[in-house]
Amino acid sequence: MFTGIITDIGTIRDLEQRGDLRARIATGYDTGSIDIGASIACDGVCLTVIALGEDWFDVEISAETVSKTNLGGWDRGRRVNLERALKVGDELGGHIVSGHVDGVAEIVAMREEGDSTRVTLRAPEALARFIAPKGSVALNGTSLTVNEVSGSDFGINFIPHTKEATTWGQARVGDRVNIEIDTLARYVARLQEFS
Repeated sequence: MFTGIITDIGTIRDLEQRGDLRARIATGYDTGSIDIGASIACDGVCLTVIALGEDWFDVEISAETVSKTNLGGWDRGRRVNLERALKVGDELGGHIVSGHVDGVAEIVAMREEGDSTRVTLRAPEALARFIAPKGSVALNGTSLTVNEVSGSDFGINFIPHTKEATTWGQARVGDRVNIEIDTLARYVARLQEFS
């Protein structure tokens, strides 16, 4: 489990297609405190650490994960949002995020509002019903509050801190973004099916 509070920005150092896609990610984390088998959210996708170096870790990405996320578009030098798994006693500053991405949204508009950036995204139609104004959503692993919803489009706002502490300062119209809907919304919708 994660919180959607990004704690490092990694850089894709190497990619290799074997049976699965293998990625080496440079990190500022103390890799001596990371165990083989640990989970790290990489752009919101929960991935398992399979190898470690002084300033990097390796992960394997299955074809299923590539098909459901934007990780197939990764290339060397790309910066990615990182978050280590939640530990008992950690502050829950965002919302509960599983790292199980539901699909890919697209940035369809951006505009500056003061020092912040207002961003409109288009969610896959099947996920749009789970997105509610003032609800939470995880985008590329970042816990964000939804401002407004219109059909499959929804808006969020990036304050300057978020743009500096994550990869969101580099966002552009047309970017494909990993989206994980709020777990609570998923269960509420499921319960309504039985009402």
